[in-house]
Amino acid sequence: MRQSKLAAALLALLMLGGCAAAPAQRHNVAIVAKSTSTEFWAAVFAGAEAAGAEYNLDLSITGPETEEDYETQNAMIAQAVEDGAEALVFSAIDFEANAAAINEAARRGVRIVVIDSGVDSDAVETYIGTDNLAAGRMAAQAALDGTPGRLTVGFVNYDVNSANGQLREQGAREALADSGRAQVAACINTVSEAGAAMQDTLAMLNAHPEINVLIAFNEPTSVGAARALDASGRADAVALVGFDSNVETVDGLQTGLVDALIVQNTYAMGYLGVESAYRLLTGQGGSMLRTVDTATRIITRENMFTIDGQKALFAFE
Repeated sequence: MRQSKLAAALLALLMLGGCAAAPAQRHNVAIVAKSTSTEFWAAVFAGAEAAGAEYNLDLSITGPETEEDYETQNAMIAQAVEDGAEALVFSAIDFEANAAAINEAARRGVRIVVIDSGVDSDAVETYIGTDNLAAGRMAAQAALDGTPGRLTVGFVNYDVNSANGQLREQGAREALADSGRAQVAACINTVSEAGAAMQDTLAMLNAHPEINVLIAFNEPTSVGAARALDASGRADAVALVGFDSNVETVDGLQTGLVDALIVQNTYAMGYLGVESAYRLLTGQGGSMLRTVDTATRIITRENMFTIDGQKALFAFE
């Protein structure tokens, strides 16, 4: 009799232990990026996947083929909601045109975290990314520090409706105006693709041969601007300040084709974006900051081989 009671007690303990060890709920988080084709986004996704694994999330990653296709982005937002996403980590192609899709997702109970590029929606609970106004000022300062005398500047920007590109341009214009030794000769808004940016930059250089500094505001425009300088034979006469870390522009930094890169902490954007989504879904949102500024650095030939420089340029590796 005592043995049967003991066996029953052990069975009850095992059953209780089994209940205590039951796995926590796996939350469903969707990332809808601006694209999936650049090294910038590869680094973001590496950070996101690390956080997804750490917090035991069901994580999906989508994005259109080009950084102009906001309609496909909106369709991807709607699909993520239909697929059961509880939180959305989002980077807007178009500040205004993406807003309705985000608002609808929030209306259906999806928590919204924005990384990299903002959207015109009050549903956003936190923003994680670069202080783009400050980053634009950093780009202008890098050009001023690296170029003696007067600067005649050409801007190579991307979609005019992208919030981060416009803020970077605004910051650069302010810093150049404050310097008293620079003027902006021309500004183009090109397709966020290296080939198109190259052709449009070549046209700008031909129309404005007085330009002695180019500032390009994201990875594809920076690669395109570098190719344009190389093709035009004006690399020695025109300084180039670009954004982000790409194999071509990092190589250009070594050879002198590129003078400086404004490098964002892309891995952190992905990691912190997904971590923030997890915290919102698990009731920890009350302690979160509304805006999280990830670190941004100026990388030149002088500091690119330092430990910090290498970490910035190759964060996702």
